Amino acid sequence: MPEPGDKPDRGGGVLGAVLAPIEFIGGRTQGILDHIGSMVVLTGKAMGWVSRAMFNRKVRIGRAAIVTQMVRVGVRSLLIISLVSSCIGLILALQLAPPLDEFGQKALVANIVGVAVLRELGPLIAAVVLTGFAGAAIAAEIGTMVVGEEIEALEAHALNPVRFLVVPRIIAATVSMTCLAVVADFVAIVAALATAMLALDIPYATFMTNFYDQVKPVDFWTGVGKGAVFGFLIGVIACGNGLQVTGGAAGVGKATTATVVESVVAIIITDMIFTAVFYALGLV
Repeated sequence: MPEPGDKPDRGGGVLGAVLAPIEFIGGRTQGILDHIGSMVVLTGKAMGWVSRAMFNRKVRIGRAAIVTQMVRVGVRSLLIISLVSSCIGLILALQLAPPLDEFGQKALVANIVGVAVLRELGPLIAAVVLTGFAGAAIAAEIGTMVVGEEIEALEAHALNPVRFLVVPRIIAATVSMTCLAVVADFVAIVAALATAMLALDIPYATFMTNFYDQVKPVDFWTGVGKGAVFGFLIGVIACGNGLQVTGGAAGVGKATTATVVESVVAIIITDMIFTAVFYALGLV
C-alpha cells in the first residue's frame, strides 16, 4: 500500500517519459501564475492604502519615508543613468550617420535620434539601470527585514508592513522613474547633438531644426508615461520579492536576483504592449 505523499506509480516506460515533461511544465506554470497573483494582490493592497490616504485624512503615508526613498532610488541613480544615456546618444549618432550619409541625408540623424530616444530608449534604458541600481537594493532591504523578523515586529505593534514599507517605496520608484526618464531623454539628445557637431560636422541649427520638425509632444509624453509604469513595476516586483524571502541570507540573494530578472522581463513585455497599443491608436 502506498504511503501518504508518495507519487503515483506511472509504470515508467513510455507513459512516464510522456508525463514527466508535462508535470514539469505544469508545475512551473503554476508557480509562475502563483507568483504573478501574489504581485497583483500586493498591488491591490498598496493601492488600497494610497486611496485611503487620499480620501481619509486620518490615514497618512509618511512623507519623510517617501522623500527618503526618492533620494535612495532616484537622486543616487542620476549619475549612472546620465552616463549610460550619454553613451546611448553617442552610439546612436555614430551608428546612424554612415548609412544615412550614403543617401546624402546625414543630417537626419537628429530626426531618428529624437524619436528613438523620446519614445523608447530614454525610459527603457533608465528603467533597466534603475532595476539593477535600486530595485535589487529594495528587495534586499525588505528581505533582510523579513529574515531579521522585523516584519513580524511591525505586525506585533499593529503596524501594517504594506502601508509603512511597501507604499513609500512604490511611490518613490514611480515618481523617480518618471523624472529619470526625462533626464535620460535630455542627456541622450545632448550627447547626440554634441557628437553630431564635433564628429559628424552637422551644424547646431540643422540638427535642432530637424529635431523639432520630427519630434511631437506625443513622443515625449508617451515616453514619460512609460517611465511611470516602469517605475511602478520595479517597485511592486522588488517589494513583493522582498516580502517573500525564505531561507535566510541565501533567500535574500535569490530574491535580489529574481527582482532584477523579473523586472527586466516585465519592463520589456510592458514596453511591447505599449508599442502595440500606440501603433493601433496611430500614436507612432
